[in-house]
Amino acid sequence: MLYQAGVFASRSSLRCCHIRFTWALALLQCLNLAFLLADVWLSFLPSIYLVFLIILFEGLLGGAAYVNTFYNIAQETTDKHREFAMAAACISDTLGISLSGILALPLHDFLCHLS
Repeated sequence: MLYQAGVFASRSSLRCCHIRFTWALALLQCLNLAFLLADVWLSFLPSIYLVFLIILFEGLLGGAAYVNTFYNIAQETTDKHREFAMAAACISDTLGISLSGILALPLHDFLCHLS
């Protein structure tokens, strides 16, 4: 629920803040992944509430990346290429979600064996 709340808030905030360099959001998401994986191995976070805060932040990043990507496509591509660019972004988004779902199953088992 926290993740979805972050997604909702960031997708609704395009008029407040526009992010042109969406690669920075993806980089921050990778840093979140590395930080949480380090916590799985080392158990240094003292409270679950900090994890909840990170999950909310991850939702904010994911929603901002999604809405700003499509906004940038709409603003920066020509009419001739816009439909193709939107379709390519939709397919890439769906493919990324599907691959992460497939990878989540063995990764979950691996992480459970660590503790």
